[in-house]
Amino acid sequence: MTEAPATNVTLDEIVALCKRRGFVFPASEIYGGIASTYDYGHYGVLLKRNVKDEWWRAMLDGPDRIVALDSAIIQNPRVWEASGHLAGFSDPLVDCRTCKLRFRADKLEDSACGRKPSKHPGETEECDLTEPRQFHLMFKTHMGPVEDDAAVVYLRPETAQGIFVNFKNVLQFARVKPPFGIAQVGKSFRNEIVTGNFIFRTREFEQMEMEFFVPPAEAEKWYERWIERRREWYEELGIRPDYLRARPHEADELSHYSSATSDVEYRLPIGWQELEGIANRGDFDLTQHANHSGEKLEYFDQATGEAYVPHVIEPAAGVDRALLAFLVDAYDTDEVEGRRRTVLRLHPRLAPVKVAVLPLVSREGMPEKARAVYDSLRQRVGAEYDEGGSIGRRYRRQDEIGTPWGVTVDGQTLADDTVTLRDRDSLEQVRVPIVGLADELAARLELPWRSPKLA
Repeated sequence: MTEAPATNVTLDEIVALCKRRGFVFPASEIYGGIASTYDYGHYGVLLKRNVKDEWWRAMLDGPDRIVALDSAIIQNPRVWEASGHLAGFSDPLVDCRTCKLRFRADKLEDSACGRKPSKHPGETEECDLTEPRQFHLMFKTHMGPVEDDAAVVYLRPETAQGIFVNFKNVLQFARVKPPFGIAQVGKSFRNEIVTGNFIFRTREFEQMEMEFFVPPAEAEKWYERWIERRREWYEELGIRPDYLRARPHEADELSHYSSATSDVEYRLPIGWQELEGIANRGDFDLTQHANHSGEKLEYFDQATGEAYVPHVIEPAAGVDRALLAFLVDAYDTDEVEGRRRTVLRLHPRLAPVKVAVLPLVSREGMPEKARAVYDSLRQRVGAEYDEGGSIGRRYRRQDEIGTPWGVTVDGQTLADDTVTLRDRDSLEQVRVPIVGLADELAARLELPWRSPKLA
């Protein structure tokens, strides 16, 4: 196993920063919250949007033919019958009769005893665990005014099946041929037995999935290629390579439909954890849906005159998990002018705000001038205006949300139309003219970027 240095931040520190700066906070908090359910505040929404935008850019602007899809959360229940979710999407559950908690029977080593948290369930004499039983992970609801068996539907546990059932539609409208991909981003729902570790494992989560359809003989080649590409995506957005690895699944870990799967894992404060799985799914899904629906889900190769069912390579990532990894990897502290500073060294393209415009003081015409500068920038780059508190305090706030650049309007600005441009990471401050400032910032956003933590 690859080892990486311990992270310089605890999960509790990340949770505190997210709450303090409005990235993420507990859902329904005024009513005591609800287990492992979170709301995203303004900066969390912006960061999450940037993560998804970078994923879409990698998919749609990359070298391969990939088209977009947005399928429904609620599908015909027969979709889940064909996919195997209705019959087999479950985890083994055990109850402890002593502490009244429930645990996954196959993950007891990752759980803490309800009475003695330093121990695992079943390790103390007090523990009294039931025999394992299967617990179904799909959320069930009803469609229409009558709650009977005919009206039962399910919230999707993955976005992938919406892609497979639209394979025929995409072939017709997009005029594509293998190898090609269908990508989508959307919410999924799993009634997990064990959740926790902040936004890493929740029952409602957002996925970024792409199904890449290839000729059967090329599946292994594309599988290896997508493992490398997906690892590179995280590194290009600032994740330190020593904290990232691709781990192949052992035979006993593989899903029944997969001939090979590798996880892209990150060294979180809780250890190595999966951010994304890349699976060689073979022709299982298209074959299952063809058999259950009666529709042919195959590609006719005009060059050979033969029809075949493509094999599928699936990179499936979690938006929330990726966001958490970017936050952990970016978190840093240093000392500036004798005071401790917390800073998120996010890749500028991921940063919720690209530039903060700050009047030095709230008088002498500086706020008005700063407002004008802000208005000139906000249509080109994500900008924020802030005039509350001392300039040092405002810089610290922007550092904590990861803003890469700060623009200060001061007395000299009123005289010569120049401003101070401050860099978040180097703390370098240079004098630049207001004219051309938006172009300068837009150009900086497109430059290659390397985390200062790698220096």
